[in-house]
Amino acid sequence: MTVELPNLRRVDPAWFNASISQFLELSDESIIGALTANGPHAVEQPQVAAWKSEIAVLKHALNLLSGHVFLEFDIPRMGRRIDAVVISGAVIFAIEFKVGSATFDRAAIEQVWDYALDLKNFHGGSLDAPIVPILIATEAASSPVEPIRRAADGVFHPILVCAADLRKLIDARVEEPNGALVDPVAWHRSRYQPTPTIIEAAKALYSRHSVEEIARNDAGAINLRLTSKRVEDLIDLARRDSRKMILFITGVPGAGKTLVGLNVATSRRDRESPTHAVFLSGNGPLVAVLVAALTRDAKARKKRTPGEKGTSQKANAVKAFIQNVHHFRDAALQDLKAPPFEHVAIFDEAQRAWNAAKTADFMKKRKNQPNFTDSEPAWLIRYMDRHKDWAVIVCLVGGGQEIHTGEAGIREWLESAAQHFSDWELYVSSRLTDSEYAAGGALEIAKNSQREILDDSLHLSVSMRSFRAENVSAFVKSVLDFEVARARSLLKEIDHRFPIRVTRDLEAAKNWVRERARGSERFGMLASSKALRLKPHAIDVRTEIDPVHWFLDDCEDTRSSYYLEDCATEFQVQGLELDWTILNWDADLRCVGGSWAYHAFKGKKWQNIRSEDRRLYLKNAYRVLMTRARQGMVIFVPPGEEKDPTRPPYFYEETYRYLTSVGILSL
Repeated sequence: MTVELPNLRRVDPAWFNASISQFLELSDESIIGALTANGPHAVEQPQVAAWKSEIAVLKHALNLLSGHVFLEFDIPRMGRRIDAVVISGAVIFAIEFKVGSATFDRAAIEQVWDYALDLKNFHGGSLDAPIVPILIATEAASSPVEPIRRAADGVFHPILVCAADLRKLIDARVEEPNGALVDPVAWHRSRYQPTPTIIEAAKALYSRHSVEEIARNDAGAINLRLTSKRVEDLIDLARRDSRKMILFITGVPGAGKTLVGLNVATSRRDRESPTHAVFLSGNGPLVAVLVAALTRDAKARKKRTPGEKGTSQKANAVKAFIQNVHHFRDAALQDLKAPPFEHVAIFDEAQRAWNAAKTADFMKKRKNQPNFTDSEPAWLIRYMDRHKDWAVIVCLVGGGQEIHTGEAGIREWLESAAQHFSDWELYVSSRLTDSEYAAGGALEIAKNSQREILDDSLHLSVSMRSFRAENVSAFVKSVLDFEVARARSLLKEIDHRFPIRVTRDLEAAKNWVRERARGSERFGMLASSKALRLKPHAIDVRTEIDPVHWFLDDCEDTRSSYYLEDCATEFQVQGLELDWTILNWDADLRCVGGSWAYHAFKGKKWQNIRSEDRRLYLKNAYRVLMTRARQGMVIFVPPGEEKDPTRPPYFYEETYRYLTSVGILSL
């Protein structure tokens, strides 16, 4: 039952806002009083001193100007705040102060650039306006002499100024644009509609944001909220009526399946009633990165809020609600009768659960269980079935994402439930019938049991990953399926917002992503785990990366993706994402006569892959790799080498021609 909360008021994203003329008339004490009253925490004296310095600089720079000023403007998804946003004429200025600093450090430059990009990409009132990020070092004697650069989307490169030069900079920028005037009142009321990365989303959800706060609100993506609400309602129904349910949620790559799962896990973890949920994934890199990201975030917040729990306590709390599915499965062996603590288990990429043969082999060799007969889905249902009252399993199902041998597919879940657990109800996405989910006749078995309910609201149809272009996953599917006309049509729709390029020059690819990435936007190199003949290009996929360092560390760490030295494979990036990617396309999957030829490099030569399952895994590997980017991708197809029999040019030439034939422009 949903309880309406009366008398709620809109939360102002700025702790202080006023017209410039009002701002100039108010005393510093009045402005600081408003900032203190509207901020969520007690204000320490150093913060008050910083505000006094910022207000003095702004009053001097804004004298006699028209417009509006917002102080401590909140970016809700990440808890970030812009020191000041000034709107004058047709321009939005995002201003970050480094009070007491005489230098402009890289982290501060990235920070203000990120603020500008957040406004441009996700704030409705900022989409069409020029945005000028400004970094002020209050103790700098002069401003660095640098060219003023403006990107095609209207976001300027950060401008570094001393306090005395702020007015001159604002005057120059206000006089320059010919665009429509920005209405400060309408801008202030605009919705913030973010599309966070899964790492950002996990941090925001864990910090008590809701999925509504951190996900964009356009009509095309509205079913993310509808699906989340439907799952919550079904869990409440199961608890109220003591029922057992399995929910099957489908979605295109990047549509937000993991986001829905994390939302359920975080929203229920502190309720008084026993509805604790656990988010489970067999994707080791994803679990490691999310746990590390949340723990690092907790540590950073502890520095800002001294009274918070210790980091070790936070880390343990994180591990309690995000777990490796195999550890959860093995816990069922410790006591063969006790149910798990959680009544709700969310299985990410449920189609990747192990089949009976792989599970039995593992249990025999690693757990001393020689007579194990269950598949992983059957064993996990059996474990949750130990609850005497109620339980809910949420299966998040990706299509065309199986990349490991021994993965059972979603069919195993359906068959196990239908044949062995007669009191479990099945709520099934209506799209599970699509061929890419490979549910096959298992759906008919479940349907005949009269416990299957098809539900349209359990499908996520719009990719949230590529916020610049929602049809990227459809384009990738068309390319991999040789649907040339459809691929060309889709590329025309997406290329202006989500550029895709192809090149035979790896250095050109690296320069392309470096030039396009702004602020802290992350880029990195990807390749198939079978791409073994990229070594001449200093890419060795057999070298294991540490996904925590690769995804979370900054550009000064050689282990990070930014260095473009270590290449991640489909196993390390599935479920995660970057802003810009370089996909290195080797001869393992090559175009021959208008279809794919599948190869594995063994010993000193390539060998044909004949197994249909292994062919599917390889094709899916490229599907995963081609859908990791949020903003754009460049594909490097090696030129080959006539003198090397393992990589003659013809191994690569037809693949390159095919990619250009669907309209991908060459660098």
